[in-house]
Amino acid sequence: MDFRTACEETKTGVCLLQDGNQEPFKVRLHLAKDILMIQEQDVICVSGEPFYSGERTVTIRRQTVGGFGLSIKGGAEHNIPVVISKISKEQRAELSGLLFIGDAILQVQVLRNAGEEVTLTVSFLKRAPAFLKLPLNEDCACAPSDQSSGTSSPLCDSGLHLNYHPNNTDTLSCSSWPASPGLRWEKRWCDLRLIPLLHSRFSQYLPGSDLCRQNAFQVIAVDGVCSGIIQCLSAEDCIDWLQAIASNISNLTKHNIKKINRNFPVNQQIVYMGWTEEREQDSLQDRMYTPKFLALRGSSLYKFIAPPVTTWDWTRAEKTFSVYEIMCKILKDSDLLDRRKHCFSVQSESGEDLYFSVELESDLTLWEKAFQTATFLEVERIQCKTYACVLESHLMGLTIDFSMGFVCFDAATKAVLWRYKFSQLKGSSDDGKSKIKFLFQNQDTKQIEAKELEFSNLFAVLHCIHSFFAAKVACLDPLYVGSQATASAAPTTSGTGKLKYST
Repeated sequence: MDFRTACEETKTGVCLLQDGNQEPFKVRLHLAKDILMIQEQDVICVSGEPFYSGERTVTIRRQTVGGFGLSIKGGAEHNIPVVISKISKEQRAELSGLLFIGDAILQVQVLRNAGEEVTLTVSFLKRAPAFLKLPLNEDCACAPSDQSSGTSSPLCDSGLHLNYHPNNTDTLSCSSWPASPGLRWEKRWCDLRLIPLLHSRFSQYLPGSDLCRQNAFQVIAVDGVCSGIIQCLSAEDCIDWLQAIASNISNLTKHNIKKINRNFPVNQQIVYMGWTEEREQDSLQDRMYTPKFLALRGSSLYKFIAPPVTTWDWTRAEKTFSVYEIMCKILKDSDLLDRRKHCFSVQSESGEDLYFSVELESDLTLWEKAFQTATFLEVERIQCKTYACVLESHLMGLTIDFSMGFVCFDAATKAVLWRYKFSQLKGSSDDGKSKIKFLFQNQDTKQIEAKELEFSNLFAVLHCIHSFFAAKVACLDPLYVGSQATASAAPTTSGTGKLKYST
């Protein structure tokens, strides 16, 4: 498949890539709609069907003015290859059509006249160390080597001073191809790595830690293929790349959600899917953070190790939570536990606190709005929720009704003991274990009436009450209500984004 014709390019730029323990080398990034292409420079034969060659052989003659028309850097004394660093316009090296900036000179053979004519065996050094500072192209006019560097080049003197061993070069692993007058060679950007963007993740942080790389990041595909460490020229350039990649991933995810939702009923629609990193609660763990994939679908928040692809995958989540029985809190700087910036916490129905980190502020905003939407839609769908409780040793039931408010009734006889509207709740407190004290205002006397109930699932009840209140507040804003026509719409008013773990 030709990715260039299938994808619309959205951003291109040159960065450095550190792959494993190698020195960083220059690459070009092509960001398209659904793929990130990482390319390195190589020299290929473009006569007829393009092919790659490990080595090229070219014979050139010294000119009276300008010498051979090239400059070199490196050498065995520096433990790096001898590399062509400049090629002069209209000189022998350029006119040969076989030599390029970045070619490593593997062998020099003096043919005659004390170095007036030499044969060079070269191979393009695709991963030239960054400190060589080679130009990105050879379209610039270059002075002869003895004028451009301040010292004469060994090659331009006699061709006998190059003693770098060819085994130390980084060449293509294929057999050499003899030069031919009928062959034409070009330096081109060639694909090194292709990263599909759907369900991929990116990070500036060292894996599992809160240490942020300076102006660098990596992208990891859903199948585990990693881009390597991409180093940008500045902090602004790095942010631009991260935002562009995040935008493309987000657009792909939205499109994918729409396709998946065609197969799910209305009450099981997906509102959100995306990568986060969860902070480990065990301080003895080697990794402080672990990648987790979160999804908001229907009544539940799903936490996966990997994105769900099949219907069966949805039954294999690491954990699931009822969306209206959990509490989400966007963390301020004063609430952060470490050096990661964009974080939120989720308190489960059992009172367990989960701590998550995302890469960008836009990712945090996207999650916040999606959680608000999912909560609103589910409360609107279920309309009421009843919890068993105890009042003075009697088994009771408390119904939280979206229309009516709070209704307490006897579990055995179904007789209603009391009922209050949401607007009558003036305060509440709990003991953190099982008891909640509600403070309601009597509509007739305006007096505060205290009602204390005991629950076996305290946090689920507290969070459910908060979800119903948040949905009630959202209903007061017609713009918010209108935005909920589809599950993918983003709410614009305050709601679950401004949360506290108490009501």
